[in-house]
Amino acid sequence: MRTYRVAIVGTGGIAAVHADNLARTGGRAELVAACDVDQGRLDAFAQQHGIAGKHLTLTELLKEAKPDIVHLCTPPMMHIEQAIECLEAGVHVLSEKPPALSLADFDRLGEAQTKGGAQFSCVFQHRFGDASAAAQHLIGGAEFGRPLVARCDTLWYRPDSYWDLPWRGTWTAEGGGPTMGHGIHQFDLLLHLLGPWEEATAIASRQDRATSTEDLSAALVRFGNGVVATIVNSLLSPRETSDIRIDCEFATVELSHLYGYSTDNWTITGAPGHEEQVTGAWAGQALERGSGHSAQFLAMYDALDAGRPLPAGADSARQTLELAAAIYASAFTGTAVRRGEIVPGHPFYGGMDGEGMGTRALDATALASRV
Repeated sequence: MRTYRVAIVGTGGIAAVHADNLARTGGRAELVAACDVDQGRLDAFAQQHGIAGKHLTLTELLKEAKPDIVHLCTPPMMHIEQAIECLEAGVHVLSEKPPALSLADFDRLGEAQTKGGAQFSCVFQHRFGDASAAAQHLIGGAEFGRPLVARCDTLWYRPDSYWDLPWRGTWTAEGGGPTMGHGIHQFDLLLHLLGPWEEATAIASRQDRATSTEDLSAALVRFGNGVVATIVNSLLSPRETSDIRIDCEFATVELSHLYGYSTDNWTITGAPGHEEQVTGAWAGQALERGSGHSAQFLAMYDALDAGRPLPAGADSARQTLELAAAIYASAFTGTAVRRGEIVPGHPFYGGMDGEGMGTRALDATALASRV
């Protein structure tokens, strides 16, 4: 097992989560460098986490630190350009969400990966707990039966002060509201458990918050395997929770947590007459490791050791980003959107605002609600 040289770009709050979780990888990673445009913040972060290399630019970091992997912990609008620079330099990328602000930008990664021979992965850490692996294995199998209906809720609370940072709550900097920046983790896990989505019908609105984007979205999504799911993303909910429920022929699978889960956050219920087969199947799975960044880091190192594609790589991350785009496109056009429909030339391919459609629609609904 190889030890990988890792660098962190951006030293804000989420960077500390990355650094702390890198320290839990049992020596699989060496944190060799950090980068930030703020010298004082960079110095404090490096001192706190014992990082020798300190750089004010990504270009300098890549040249001098020579990392194997760069973790992008910068604001969303910076992810794609920084990812491309790393990939073209032959350095693997693990990017915080969202991976890009549009499908058009995201699709630039393919050429960069080919040019540098490196791979892109997105931080979707909820995929990597033991319970999610067990659920993915059992859903659709003989013991649980085929999935039929699902619910995916990200019900969080953010006060107006959350948007005091100038880059928050804008289409140009964040790409959207809770659909892009908050609920994306939960519905990514839903896709991981159920497979490809096929069609989305949605609404989005600005109910109450001082933001330029939506503060609420709700979607009805049909999956390729026939499952019908509701997805709600909210920043208006005082009792915060993140929930997934999947009803199969013989079992209900439920996950209720907030920002990360352990095995105890999952509830498995057998249908009448199937209780023993369902509980036995669940108990027979490996259910020790909870979700979290370190679980994804270790899966990434294992893939690199074995020469396999990275988990949560570009292809699967694009499917999640495409669903976010479809939710916005449906909400702001009033029509259902099918997977594969948002292509070059489509107004929502170049941005989640749909060339201003989102701004106009949200402004109109917000004005109407105050009348």
